[in-house]
Amino acid sequence: MVDAAVLEKLESGFKKLEASDSKSLLKKYLTRELFDKLKNLKTPTFGSTLLDVIQSGLENHDSGVGIYAPDAEAYTIFADLFDPIIEDYHGGFKKTDKHPAKDWGDVDSLGNLDPAGEFIISTRVRCGRSLEGYPFNPCLTEGQYKEMEEKVSATLSGFTGELKGTYYPLTGMTKETQQKLIDDHFLFKEGDRFLQAANACRFWPTGRGIFHNENKTFLVWCNEEDHLRLISMQMGGDLGQVYRRLVSAVNDIEKRVPFSHHDRLGFLTFCPTNLGTTVRASVHIKVPKLAANKAKLEEVAGKFNLQVRGTRGEHTEAEGGVYDISNKRRMGLTEYEAVKEMNDGIAEIIKIEKEM
Repeated sequence: MVDAAVLEKLESGFKKLEASDSKSLLKKYLTRELFDKLKNLKTPTFGSTLLDVIQSGLENHDSGVGIYAPDAEAYTIFADLFDPIIEDYHGGFKKTDKHPAKDWGDVDSLGNLDPAGEFIISTRVRCGRSLEGYPFNPCLTEGQYKEMEEKVSATLSGFTGELKGTYYPLTGMTKETQQKLIDDHFLFKEGDRFLQAANACRFWPTGRGIFHNENKTFLVWCNEEDHLRLISMQMGGDLGQVYRRLVSAVNDIEKRVPFSHHDRLGFLTFCPTNLGTTVRASVHIKVPKLAANKAKLEEVAGKFNLQVRGTRGEHTEAEGGVYDISNKRRMGLTEYEAVKEMNDGIAEIIKIEKEM
């Protein structure tokens, strides 16, 4: 049974959410009827409750989504809430749909989107992975955080060639190392209020760390929001190079560490917005003419399912006509298709900018 104190918290949180003018997907789909149906359920292995799933959205009425999966089983046990939210966010990925098998496609077919270097400042492709057999943040013990960090750092130390680099644990990090990583924009800080509310920051900084290669073009975040965030990036517009580097790194890690995968949802992550391919390919791009005609920019981006935001992340304005533009769809299509959408959309945006 779910604990009385938990039920009480759920009840008062739900009433406040109902009365609020929240625009979150949680508020949109969590009806009283569904709430009553789910409030007494727990996941079998880790005992996660509806409160673990929705507490971030109950506390932050300005959430866009408002739910997280405390463990992999939550996607099944609380499917009645996750499924409609996933469908809404991922552009019609219905509960009868099945995410396709992993496919990185022909990695050599992608090239440089801006060979003259006029528009694209930098390019990056990242993906998230969870280690099989471990729950997500809210259920992890301090021991598990340490154990995972050991596995990850041992795996990454096996990298050779272009990927060879160093792992820096957050625990016991010197001020110099910390400053160096901050200057490179590599260091992540303790979670934002959305993650804090989801109980994703316990035992901080235990088990957290950062790996980067010698060229600073490949980065791994260990236990920030997801178990692993793998990031390939470089200055300029050579998407092909960035993509190939990421693919070889992911394939290499996968040989040594099994990842958490779901038949229908693809690769599992803490936040349902990242499910499926988990791939986010993005560029920082300077398009002053389109920046002056934001509606036109949004229209072109929409055609290719791209998301336009300021360079300081979500909810920020563009500085000096520079935008962060990325693929929005991560589910119901292959890894290659997700990156190709971004590739084609950016090519079109550059073409229009030149014509204006």
